[in-house]
Amino acid sequence: MTNPVLRAISNPLGDPALDVFLHWCDLKGVRPMPLAPADIATFVMQSQALGIEKIAATVAAISKTYLARGYADPTAGGPVGAALNAIAPIDPPRSWPKEHKHRFTSMPYDLQAYVASHEARREKVVRQAQNEAGVLRNTFDDIQRWFCWGPAYSEAS
Repeated sequence: MTNPVLRAISNPLGDPALDVFLHWCDLKGVRPMPLAPADIATFVMQSQALGIEKIAATVAAISKTYLARGYADPTAGGPVGAALNAIAPIDPPRSWPKEHKHRFTSMPYDLQAYVASHEARREKVVRQAQNEAGVLRNTFDDIQRWFCWGPAYSEAS
């Protein structure tokens, strides 16, 4: 797709991240639209050397371009999410039941990242609340012992 007119038609939003994908399509001799999710996943796996940040930006540009042209989003989960997760794995949240963890990698990669970070923040808050509850429970126990045993308890401690 060395023709600038065809490149402009294929990249209507002018997103430079999409140029990486368009170049790959040129090299493979395939039209950039429409492609199956498996084709986009192949692009992801063959572009590992670019790094996850650049690949993720390119996948987001592919998604925006397909949606802007009225096509279904081929990057929304399934093979593309799994390919991105193979390059830069994100573990499913610990709170997820074991029987559902395998489905985590089939989610869109940006959603995997969001869910994982949200769950990590939630787990941190829960742990802090549990620690605070433990301290308060110990304080309450001390107060309760003091009332049962009187001031002699605090002097003996």
